[in-house]
Order: sequence, then C-alpha cells, then structure tokens
Amino acid sequence: MMLSFFDQFMSPTYLGIPLIALALVLPWTLYPTPTPRWLNSRLLTLQGWFINRFTQQIFMPINPGGHKWAVMLASLMVFLTSLNMLGLLPYTFTPTTQLSLNMGLAVPLWLATVIIGMRNQPTAALGHLLPEGTPVLLIPVLIIIETISLFIRPLALGVRLTANLTAGHLLIQLIATAAFVLLPLMPTVAILTATVLFLLTLLEVAVAMIQAYVFVLLLSLYLQEKRL
Repeated sequence: MMLSFFDQFMSPTYLGIPLIALALVLPWTLYPTPTPRWLNSRLLTLQGWFINRFTQQIFMPINPGGHKWAVMLASLMVFLTSLNMLGLLPYTFTPTTQLSLNMGLAVPLWLATVIIGMRNQPTAALGHLLPEGTPVLLIPVLIIIETISLFIRPLALGVRLTANLTAGHLLIQLIATAAFVLLPLMPTVAILTATVLFLLTLLEVAVAMIQAYVFVLLLSLYLQEKRL
C-alpha cells in the first residue's frame, strides 16, 4: 500500500488525543531554567546572550513604546525555532506545517498591532492607507489597494511559514526515498543522493531558524509602522 507524501503533515492522534498538544508543550521543557546563583552554566549564559542579542536587533528601530512587546516576541522566536528544529528529527511531527496553527499565531498578533496603532496613533495608522502626494483621481483606488494589503498581512505570515517548511520536508522525503530505492540498484548514485540529502538537511536547519526570525521580524516591522 502506497502512502501519500503528505501523510507526514497530518496531525497524529493516540487514543483519540491529538498529539499536536504534546508537540506544542515539549519545547518549553527542553530549555534550562535560570538559577539564583551568581554564576550560571555555559548553556544558560549562551541562552541569555542569544535572547538579548535577538531582542536588541529586533527592537533597535522601534520606539520605546513598542519595547513592551520584547518578552512576547522573544518568546515567540524561541518557540517557533524550537518547533521547526524538532520537526527535522526522525519520527516527529512539525506543528508549524499546519496552516491553522500559523494563522492562529499570526492573526491575533497582527490584529493587536492594528488595534493598538488605531488607539494610540489613529492619524498615523490611517495615514498609511493613503501615501502623501497621491493624485485625487487615484485616492479611492489606492485606499482600496492599501486596505486589501493590510488584511493580507496575516495570511502572508501564516502561508510563508507553512509553505517553506512543507516544501523543505517534502524535498527531504523525496530525496530520501530516491536514495533508498537506488541503493540496491546503483550504489554510487545512491551515495551521491545521500550526500545531497545531507546538504539539504543542513539547509533546512537554516530555513527553520530563518523562517522563525522572519515571522517575528515582520511583526516588529508592523509595530514600527504603527509608531507605538
């Protein structure tokens, strides 16, 4: 019986319980918790350095009013990176390949930036719908286009993350299947295919981290646009 390559993206269940809940909780148990000691371990020091550098990089161009989002976006970055990386392990499930999960993260955060921008700076928030110096005849058309682009943003956030991870997993499975089939027929070609698979796996590790960073970076740019 031939299974579809897309079966790996189905949410697994055990005794009727969806295991996606376990996959979402697991990353938080893998990170060490800070201790009251004066000197931390090397792992804790590296973890703190990474989070501090990431937070400084993301919030450097944002006004001080938007710095209250630092804890949320830094936690989201670590969470998405962990889910993406754990999904590359054998016999694991990647929750971020599910569009429903990604949209569940993208829509509330995007909507929060819009609502807070409308509450704090309504003139600046609405001003993005109409660029300065627009001819009078183009005003209705540009307002419609900018409004559509505003509401497409959460869809772009969710689809980008889903599409990149899904495409990478499919390529890995296709090349791994080809290497397994070619091994008894053409061992040399199978070894070359396995080498390509190894390089693609390294690329997917980079993609897993980059896509989490891009997701959070775009949210920070939306905050900067609202001038919080």
